Amino acid sequence: MNPFELARELGHEEIVFLRLGSTGLRAVIAIHDTTLGPAVGGTRMRAYASFDDAITDALRLSRAMTYKAAMADMAWGGAKAVIPGDPSRDKTPAFYTAYAEALDRLGRFRTGGDMGIDAGDVETLARLTPLISHTARESSVDASDLTAIGVLAGLRAAAVSLGCPLAELHVALQGLGEVGGRLARRLAAQGVRLTVADVVPARVERVVAECGASAVPPEAIYDVRADVFSPCAAGGILNQQTIPRLHCRAVVGAANEQLLEPRHGEALSARGILYAPDYLVNAGGLLSLLFERGETDEAGIIERVEDIGPRLASLWERARAQGVPPQVFADRMVEEKLARVRRS
Repeated sequence: MNPFELARELGHEEIVFLRLGSTGLRAVIAIHDTTLGPAVGGTRMRAYASFDDAITDALRLSRAMTYKAAMADMAWGGAKAVIPGDPSRDKTPAFYTAYAEALDRLGRFRTGGDMGIDAGDVETLARLTPLISHTARESSVDASDLTAIGVLAGLRAAAVSLGCPLAELHVALQGLGEVGGRLARRLAAQGVRLTVADVVPARVERVVAECGASAVPPEAIYDVRADVFSPCAAGGILNQQTIPRLHCRAVVGAANEQLLEPRHGEALSARGILYAPDYLVNAGGLLSLLFERGETDEAGIIERVEDIGPRLASLWERARAQGVPPQVFADRMVEEKLARVRRS
């Protein structure tokens, strides 16, 4: 689908295109819906086959941010920035300066880290613009770690639903970046058996050494026989090619927009695979704003993130009672909330 047709279909308010100074880089900021509050969302840097693909990613991810904020009862709207580029090569001093200046000019989009933009990048950008969400260095609260804590809470809920202790789970973990690597270490500390994969060999080697995990090639992670598949990398990975290959009882992960299309959530349900809507499970990074803005302390924000588990368990129970897939029920909850706010 043409990106602009997709923007109309998803109900976007605005798409902003940026040229980042003399770096040769471009960026797209998709602002989806500000019904609940100002636009917020991460910045992603990765290689794309085309700029249209980058726009499509921004559109899908920004809608997910709207739903994430609504589900987490946060007064923020959904947005996302995507920068086509090589994170290992293109994050130069000129890039940081140009992107910070572009954010300041726009003035209505608050952002933070995402794929390709790590904690160090966030700290650098935060020195250049007030529009970067970050936590103080002296704090133990980190947005990526909070996201991992939320996914762990979701996995605890899955263990209960599957009828076994967390420590007896076998988790196939896809992606060992800022969130996936932290999740792997937390799971290993709980005695969980791990099979992992990542496109960066050094990440795999580190997690295998630190966590005693088994490793498979990136494409083979879908074929692993495990209790839970935990996608923590790119989106759109649950589709007509991958779902038939899964040998798991649940999908609980940090990746945004895991379902390539809504129908793929129904395909999971048809196979009896319990699905955790990603925008509920991975909300820890967004919830970190409560700490950053002084609305709670570290203990309070961790408690709020750990509540993702009970919220997920409740959603699964209510979805079963209505006989609909979990993501369908979650979407209805969000859409009804947005409609109520628009009417008020």
